[in-house]
Amino acid sequence: MIKRRKTRELEIGGLKIGGNSPISVQSMTNTDTRDSEATIKQIKQLEDAGCDIVRIAIPDINSANNIPEIKRLTTIPIIADIHFDYRLALQSVKNGIDALRINPGNIGGHERVKKVVSAAKEAKIPIRIGVNSGSLEKDLEQEYGISAKAITESALRQIKLFEKLGFYDIKISLKSSSVPLTIESYRKMASLVDYPFHLGITEAGTKFSGTIKSAIGIGTLLSEGIGDTIRVSLTDNPVEEVKVGIEILKSLGLRKGPTIISCPTCGRTEIDVIGIAKKVESEINKLKIKQNLTIAIMGCVVNGPGEAEEADIGIAGGKNQSLLFRKGKRLKTIQEKNIVEELIKEIKKDF
Repeated sequence: MIKRRKTRELEIGGLKIGGNSPISVQSMTNTDTRDSEATIKQIKQLEDAGCDIVRIAIPDINSANNIPEIKRLTTIPIIADIHFDYRLALQSVKNGIDALRINPGNIGGHERVKKVVSAAKEAKIPIRIGVNSGSLEKDLEQEYGISAKAITESALRQIKLFEKLGFYDIKISLKSSSVPLTIESYRKMASLVDYPFHLGITEAGTKFSGTIKSAIGIGTLLSEGIGDTIRVSLTDNPVEEVKVGIEILKSLGLRKGPTIISCPTCGRTEIDVIGIAKKVESEINKLKIKQNLTIAIMGCVVNGPGEAEEADIGIAGGKNQSLLFRKGKRLKTIQEKNIVEELIKEIKKDF
């Protein structure tokens, strides 16, 4: 059981973050926010995939002015991502956004930050202070270089300003494309403040490499009890970010849902384990199961009911056929062509 770091609790569009709340999964739309129809469609796809919070880019005033329509036709909490122009943050708050994400390094000075904080305070919405190693304040970068010290000092500088203004609905992210630097920064900050953290490895890469980097970085911190909400940043369809994020949480016992365990295949395998596992995974996703369920796809009797006895249900392959088992108990033998159908049918008996 992972003992989570104690943090303050805040609320984004009715969803609680931090404290004893479940760790949430975020993603970000890659549509042009000025295109309401496309943005709304993608938000709904993300929600359907299990996303808890969605961030949208607000690069101009037209994007900010589309927030009311986007909010009206979606139900998931939405965060406005603001860079460079503080006025876009003010307009987003005015238009009913659920939270803001600003980067102190590029928002444009204390006075502008104060105006954003004042608007958020009046609207009673949180702000995420997003510090990125690639956009640190120049004086901090010159003094400390691109380091955990510079990243945490940047965040602390803004936190102190927020606190002076009586604003405490703060969430913090300290991102870098470097996994070690990200981990070091969050560990350092965890000993200094009790605000909730948003975890992520920024610019992680394509689906393959980005998944690995994110799983290592986010997973390491979560295993240490650090982190209250996560985003896996992939150069891919945002839905894939949600899928990976959910799997990271499930692998650490931090989110409920079905888990597939399957053998890596070897010379003993006499059924198409890879194809079967992929088909089962696809069918399971369609069922939208919210409860814990372990499904085993094993290629032979060596890795069958014995090694997978902790599974709720599974199959163990033989020559052109498979043994169906539940909780280690053998149920029946299935022909290979019917394995997926019969396995899903057995799973559906519980849901």
